[in-house]
Amino acid sequence: MQRTFSDLFESQWQSRRFLSVGLDSDYEKLPEAAKAGTVRESLERFNRAIVDRTKDVAGSYKINSAFYEAHGDEGWAAMRVTIAYINANAPTIPVILDAKRADIGNTNFGYVRAAFDNLRADAITVQPYAGKAALAPFLAQREKGIIVWCRSSNEGAGEFQDLDVGGEPLYLRVARSVADSWNENGNCALVAGATYPAELARVRAAAPTLPILVPGIGAQGGDVRSVVGAAKRRDGGGMMIAASRGIIFASRGDDYAEAAGAAARSLHEAIVQAL
Repeated sequence: MQRTFSDLFESQWQSRRFLSVGLDSDYEKLPEAAKAGTVRESLERFNRAIVDRTKDVAGSYKINSAFYEAHGDEGWAAMRVTIAYINANAPTIPVILDAKRADIGNTNFGYVRAAFDNLRADAITVQPYAGKAALAPFLAQREKGIIVWCRSSNEGAGEFQDLDVGGEPLYLRVARSVADSWNENGNCALVAGATYPAELARVRAAAPTLPILVPGIGAQGGDVRSVVGAAKRRDGGGMMIAASRGIIFASRGDDYAEAAGAAARSLHEAIVQAL
């Protein structure tokens, strides 16, 4: 039976698992206990340990491709092997490739093949700026999640995202467009940052049923209770609350995997309590 983005996530939400563990595995920050052999071997060893210690509470894993692409072939191989390891050892947990891809339609076919045929991710983040027609190669992937950047978590996000477009900010126009016309295959989701809970709530109101990936919890300062209140659907689902550094680098010592597991469980419990 083929894995589908929507089925995987709905199953996680029914089990009250909303935490997306970010494998933003910056090689320079890896604990010495994880470093042995090549960059690829070190990244793979670190990621396996994190997955083993967090898979009991993770609702998804989010891999930021930048931390792997920086190391060329070794990083790309580590990313592919990490996804294969998750699929083999935590097969019900979906994998998000946080790559923020987008280009003209012809180029996007290459990104689609890389993300889904080569890496075998379950979902990918994309940018909306090129419009629906250009993103058609992504949107046509019925079994995959296409997670559209809407209101990001970074300082300065409002420079363009808050611009008035016909009486509403641009990010809300994106949210409405994705919800109303892009989601024909039921495979769309949105990105809205935890560091702007008021804007997150407006995104939820504009897209009441779409899944929302919420980065910015933990190291970026997002508040769990306000985020859960703003992001959840009426049925209590629909959230993918992402945390990376605060989990995977909870310790830089030999106990890094155990510390990551404890940090993940603590955040998972806080999310469930906030429901």
